[in-house]
Amino acid sequence: MAKFNNPTKVITGVDTRWSYANVWDPKSINGGIPKYSVSLIIPKSDKVTIQKIKAAIQAAYEEGESKLKGSGKSVPSLSVLKTPLRDGDLERPDDEAYKNAYFVNANSATAPGIVDADRQQIIDRSEVYSGVYGRASINFYAFNSNGNKGIACGLNNLQKIRDGEPLGGKASAESDFATDDDDDFLN
Repeated sequence: MAKFNNPTKVITGVDTRWSYANVWDPKSINGGIPKYSVSLIIPKSDKVTIQKIKAAIQAAYEEGESKLKGSGKSVPSLSVLKTPLRDGDLERPDDEAYKNAYFVNANSATAPGIVDADRQQIIDRSEVYSGVYGRASINFYAFNSNGNKGIACGLNNLQKIRDGEPLGGKASAESDFATDDDDDFLN
């Protein structure tokens, strides 16, 4: 079977880190439609993924020119539109997780499929958290709503590759209760 090539779809590299992972239950932002979302942190050293994302943004721009033009006389230049690929060093300078990385915020109204490295469905919610590393299937598309125009990023599916240090400063229950005083507990 021939593989269909979708120029607006990207599968990120295995060193992509997931942050703000709201992938089990949709959340509403500012009273909007509840969505599943994740911030994908991509190391600047992953030039292949970055190049794929830039090419997909360009393809989404070309595909969505009529939508972006709207009732205007011309299509705005891609350089003046809001695009989803952001520089962590510039936009999140105080967050160590975003250092020397780009990031893309992806979301979807429908739940993403979530699998492990062997492509087996992950059911245990504790396996997926902000800080894990994995690949993401994302797609880019043009939007024009309420005067806002640009390229957005949709979330398709996620593949966890390996664990990482949890982000968000919350300690795990295991580390909170791992003390040298364990023997004194029953005394």
